Amino acid sequence: MSLEKIQSSLFILYDQLRWEEKSIIDSGKKKGVDVKAINCRDAVIDLEKDTQYSDRIILQRCVGYFNNVHSTAAVEGLGATVINPLKTAVVCGNKLFSHMELQKARVQVPKAFCAFSRESALAGLNSYGYPKVIKPVVGSWGRLIALLKDKEGAEAVIEDREHMYPLYHIYYFEDYIKRPPRDIRAIVVGDSVAAAIYRYSENGSWKTNMALGGTAEPCEVTDELESICLSAARAVHGEIVGVDLMESADKGLLVHEVNNTTEFKNTVRVTGVDIPSLIVDHCVKLMKR
Repeated sequence: MSLEKIQSSLFILYDQLRWEEKSIIDSGKKKGVDVKAINCRDAVIDLEKDTQYSDRIILQRCVGYFNNVHSTAAVEGLGATVINPLKTAVVCGNKLFSHMELQKARVQVPKAFCAFSRESALAGLNSYGYPKVIKPVVGSWGRLIALLKDKEGAEAVIEDREHMYPLYHIYYFEDYIKRPPRDIRAIVVGDSVAAAIYRYSENGSWKTNMALGGTAEPCEVTDELESICLSAARAVHGEIVGVDLMESADKGLLVHEVNNTTEFKNTVRVTGVDIPSLIVDHCVKLMKR
């Protein structure tokens, strides 16, 4: 049977209906795939016997980390196959967890250290030196990330975090990488890299997040880039992920993040690659097994 005639149901679980989710739904409908989009915020899941989720392929697209992790745990426990699975959600959503999994898989990452109090964080910075980048272990879009250039600046930032929710008292620091004013976002779908872009900083800022006003252009998917990205995806057990890399002046490509429910609007816009179609094709392959 041709892909266009398949009438299987693909569930998409979301909490914000972004361009990405809409494009996947539209692509599925064009291919003849019955797509059922479920807003996580409206769902009531019977954890004992909610049979609508059993033996289903569910594409997890919840943006919020806690919505993502807990809804994945619920539907997986009821027998669903989730893309990406719970382990991917937990690991990718926490920068310290993902750093350790990537490091164990021998994927090159920036050097990092962690601490669990104001005093030990400052002692670590004094020992390892500046500059360092402080990141919340759970967070996205470049929020609450700061470049610490000296002790005075570090003390001010850490003091602010001491008044936040206890999650922000887990201190995670990375080396500041000397690189071009850009990073790379590559989209992995299944066993290949669908497309990649360079993300450039705005007005010389060291942050490259598109949410902060950065710009983008196509990036060639070399054999080296694809190999690194696939290794990173496998390290976190991810099937559809965004891999963010930096071009270190002395160490080459370093992976600094793997995104579980990755955004790809700008990658599609810049490269012309139909990523939503590739995602639907991947899901359909799993549905046909």
